[in-house]
Amino acid sequence: MTENYQRPDWDEYFMGICDAISRRATCDRGRSGAVIVKENRLLVAGYVGAPTGLPHCDEAGHQLKKVTHEDGRVTTHCVRTVHAEQNAICQAAKYGVSINGATLYCKMTPCRTCAMLIISCGIIRVVCQKRYHDAEDSEVMFKQAGVMFEYIQNELEKYSEQ
Repeated sequence: MTENYQRPDWDEYFMGICDAISRRATCDRGRSGAVIVKENRLLVAGYVGAPTGLPHCDEAGHQLKKVTHEDGRVTTHCVRTVHAEQNAICQAAKYGVSINGATLYCKMTPCRTCAMLIISCGIIRVVCQKRYHDAEDSEVMFKQAGVMFEYIQNELEKYSEQ
């Protein structure tokens, strides 16, 4: 037995699983994974990828769209993929797994659309590894909806063509 071994706490444990799942992602603009957990049991997982049967970014390239925000900022998003959080929620729906009252672990702040889905399906806690560059709307919605929200690291996730 190694005396220096330190067993990971639950957040470290599930974030490690999330990191492993993110390696299956098929869009290099933020390879991301998500796991949904309830009572410290893994329920479902998802990663960034095209819908089943459609070409992935790694195969066909990105499908980029520019979004102009109210403040004049312009951000670029790949719309070929389903986000990791969305895929995890879809897996729960597909297999009849209740995620009401669950915790979601993910690589970076969920986007606005993912945040709305997370709130609507009853997830009560979100744990992110890092911040997303366009996180403000999601953070405000989580606060308004009473979803507990925290970061493991207080740094911004960087990827090409943000």
